[in-house]
Amino acid sequence: MNSCAGESYPIDVTNILERLKRLSATEEFFEVLGVSYDVKVLNVSRLHIMKRMGQYLAEEDHSNLPDKAIAACARATLARAYEDFANSSPLSHRVFKVLKDRDPTKAAAPRRIFVPLGPNLTSVGQK
Repeated sequence: MNSCAGESYPIDVTNILERLKRLSATEEFFEVLGVSYDVKVLNVSRLHIMKRMGQYLAEEDHSNLPDKAIAACARATLARAYEDFANSSPLSHRVFKVLKDRDPTKAAAPRRIFVPLGPNLTSVGQK
């Protein structure tokens, strides 16, 4: 199944790549691409959803595609990325390096921290 096969919801596809590049808020991507969302899910997973969308888009070649095809693909990948996090936590997907590097089955190694007390100690009578 092609991940770019999206629903036929009408969206403005004119210069879609340029318009997407200028967006900054996650909600703007959902609005421009016509994907519905739950604010609670975005509040928890917005960065994860956008990172996953980027990963999905990077897997496919969009060169020489018409705006309509690119818009359909972007819409489908955003919806797919959103669904990844709508029913599970960001920790279960581990899209960011810091989460991938941390093995949840192992306890964090205890660290020994040295704080020199010499310059910080004063005699009780000196204050």
